[in-house]
Amino acid sequence: MKLIATDLDGTLLNEKGNVSLENAQAIRKALDMGIQVVVATGRSYDAANKPIQEVGLSLPIISLNGANTYTKEKELIRDIPMDRSICKKIQTVCEEENMYFEVFTNKGIFSLSRDDFKQVIMDIMMTAHPTISKEEIELAVEQRFQDEEVQFISNYDELFKDKNINIYKILAFSLDNSTLQKVRETFTDHSSVKITSSGSINLEFNDPQAQKGIALSLFAESQNISMQDVMALGDNYNDLSMLTLAGRGVAMGNAEEGIKQQCDFITKENKQNGVAYAIEEMLKEVNLS
Repeated sequence: MKLIATDLDGTLLNEKGNVSLENAQAIRKALDMGIQVVVATGRSYDAANKPIQEVGLSLPIISLNGANTYTKEKELIRDIPMDRSICKKIQTVCEEENMYFEVFTNKGIFSLSRDDFKQVIMDIMMTAHPTISKEEIELAVEQRFQDEEVQFISNYDELFKDKNINIYKILAFSLDNSTLQKVRETFTDHSSVKITSSGSINLEFNDPQAQKGIALSLFAESQNISMQDVMALGDNYNDLSMLTLAGRGVAMGNAEEGIKQQCDFITKENKQNGVAYAIEEMLKEVNLS
C-alpha cells in the first residue's frame, strides 16, 4: 500500500468528533514509512481540516464528497461545482416535500432557518442516540455551529443567481424514509446530479464528477500511485465509490451493512480506533511480504 484514504465522520473521528491519539499515531507511523494519507469527506474543507490540525497533522483533503481537492499546503487543485439548473430543480423538489436543506458553496454554507437547522441536528442526535440527554443535544448543536459556519439567508433565489457563487453540494434531511426514496427517484434520470447519503436521514446532491472515488483516483494518479496500492476506509454510501475502487476497501465496524458487504475487510468501530487497527493490520501484511 502506498496511499491511505479515510473518511472522517463515523470513520477517523470517534463518537466525540475527535481524532483519537491511537488513530493519529497510526497515521504518523504510516507517513513515517512513506505511505501517503489523504482525507476524503463530505464536510467542507475548513470543517474537515479542524480535527486534523487539532492532533498536529497536515494532510491533503478531498472535501464535499469530491467536489474540492486540496493539497496539505491548502492549495485547491480540483474544483467541481454543480450545474445551476439542477440546483433549482433540487430546491423545488425539496421544498415541495418540506425537506430542510443546506447549500455548500465557495462562500460558505447557507441555510434558510436557524431554528430548522437546530431542529435537524436534534433529530439526528436523537435518532442516532435515543438515550441522549437534552444537555448533550444542546452541546452537539453548538458544536455543529462551530464545525460548520452556516450563514442564514431569507431565500435561495438570489444565491442561485449570483455568478460569483459556486455550488458544490446540497445536503437535504428527512426523518421519513418514503420521502427520501421519493426524492431520490425523482432524479433517477437526471445525468447532471449524483445522489449519495452519509446517514439514514439525509441525501447528498453533487455533480456526477464530484465523487470520492473519482477524486481519489485522480489524486492517486497525480502521485503516480495505482488504485491497487490504495487503502480506503469508510462507513456510509458516500464512501462507496472510493471503497470499491481501492485495492483494499475497508468498512468500519459501525458501517452500514450494505457497505460491509462490498468491502473485503472490516475493521473495528470508529469509537474503538478502527482506523488505527486497520492501518496496523495492513502494515503487518506489508512487513511480512
